[in-house]
Amino acid sequence: MISVIIPVYKNNDLFIKNLDHNLIFLDDCQIIVINDDPEKSLRSHLDQFKQITLIDNKKNLGFGESVNRGVKQSDSKYIMLLNSDVVLNDKSYLTALNYFKKNDVFAVSFSQKEKDGSIVGKNKIYWQEGFFSHQKVDGLNFGYNGWAEGGACIINKDTFLKLGGFDPLFSPFYWEDIDLSYRAWKSGYQIIFEPKILVIHHHQSTISKYFTKKQIKIIAYRNQIIFAWKNLTHFKLILQHLLNLPLWLIKSLVKGDYLFLIAFFNALFTLPKLLVKKIKLKKLFTVSDDKILSLFKNE
Repeated sequence: MISVIIPVYKNNDLFIKNLDHNLIFLDDCQIIVINDDPEKSLRSHLDQFKQITLIDNKKNLGFGESVNRGVKQSDSKYIMLLNSDVVLNDKSYLTALNYFKKNDVFAVSFSQKEKDGSIVGKNKIYWQEGFFSHQKVDGLNFGYNGWAEGGACIINKDTFLKLGGFDPLFSPFYWEDIDLSYRAWKSGYQIIFEPKILVIHHHQSTISKYFTKKQIKIIAYRNQIIFAWKNLTHFKLILQHLLNLPLWLIKSLVKGDYLFLIAFFNALFTLPKLLVKKIKLKKLFTVSDDKILSLFKNE
């Protein structure tokens, strides 16, 4: 059996519409919905769906911590993470279970159809100017994926818990799924992209509705910085980061891009917690940064 975790924040009408559609493909699954809007319960909306477990957060936790709560209450060996704005086409997600017969597979990520009809879902991580960056890969062939996208993938529950789940440092959104998958890569696990599992997912349809473009950019910058500070262990890359960071700050001042400066100082506030996590993670990490990055050089 698969436990399906669906975090929901505010966009209730779209969520109910998609849930009503998706249920026909989830008849053998445990379904856990986490409502991340403490001001409005979903209970009245979900009374009609008897097979669903509802968790109402008492305060807004963000995507990562909401999923963590759901996983802890799940009963299954495998977890499907499904955003409230994702629409299933069929039961093809079940084929992902075949890949977990290999003990080193942490997650299987799906292909996703965007609003404009384009297909995305295969991604890569790369190193540029002292920072980790990421982008989609044009070729949608089966193979390794930079990360399992948090809104459309299946993961191994035991490995998720071993890795510590999603890190609340990245709350409310962005980079948390990349961070989780990168920790998996560094701990010797793999993330697979399966293009034959196709879902409909119009990215940012929820985030852009409740956050301004400036807020989104600051959070993205901040979490990119946190990701580097938390996960870098390769000495050469650490040195490159330390040399490039002042240049980024100066460049931001010259260009008047104060969003990066705000993000940097926001990241500084996380340092005490971040360093504690970094020390603990070293015990899990067995694969170097450069080896992981080399997997995606030719993508």
